[in-house]
Amino acid sequence: MARDQPEQQAPPVQRLRIRYAKRGRARFTSSRDFSRAFERALRRAGVPMAYSSGFSPHPRISYANACATGAASEAEYCEIGLTAPCDPDRVREALDTAMPAGLDVVEVWVAPTGALADRLTGSHWSVRLPGADLVRVEAALATFLGSEAVEVQRMTKNGLRSFDARGCVVSATMTPDGLDLVIAHVTPLVRPDDVLSALVAVDDALVLPDPPVLTRLSQGVLDHNSGRITDPREEAAS
Repeated sequence: MARDQPEQQAPPVQRLRIRYAKRGRARFTSSRDFSRAFERALRRAGVPMAYSSGFSPHPRISYANACATGAASEAEYCEIGLTAPCDPDRVREALDTAMPAGLDVVEVWVAPTGALADRLTGSHWSVRLPGADLVRVEAALATFLGSEAVEVQRMTKNGLRSFDARGCVVSATMTPDGLDLVIAHVTPLVRPDDVLSALVAVDDALVLPDPPVLTRLSQGVLDHNSGRITDPREEAAS
């Protein structure tokens, strides 16, 4: 007997983009845990979500370049599809109220044309290194920046992978308690902890805190010449 075809869902009538933050202990929330909390918040807030077609429909939510578990962030982004137009400010307020403490919905706006990922080509990070010898860190950073490439390894879901951590670093400067980094989004995506691994690679006697305190300060369209990161909402309006 032929299997019944699944019901085809209508395309979304409105798409909203959302900037959210992971603060305090919520930085330990994994991407999977966040998506579960976010879907619960959407239901509690009464947001009229559009669903995919197929035998297992799921809400139309697209996440872009989520930070790793353990990192705090002021600039995480996703996009949702709706079955009815909604006021973005009301959606923001309702979602923020429904989300757990530390997972804060900061901005919501109507999505322009084009892919969200195309507006997220770089990140600005604060890296705090409590207890580290910052004089030694500064020396390792100078060696790192003077290198054409520095290979590091990271365990991924596909096994141990080697890649260059130097080529994507647009700028790296010392701060009173660690580093300030601007990183271009490349494939594979290089994270601040990969840059720290690269510092140890150029000075194997360097001891860094485990874990470091990582915070993504902003994420958006990277200008490689100036190192400036433009907010994706601002870029869309220009």
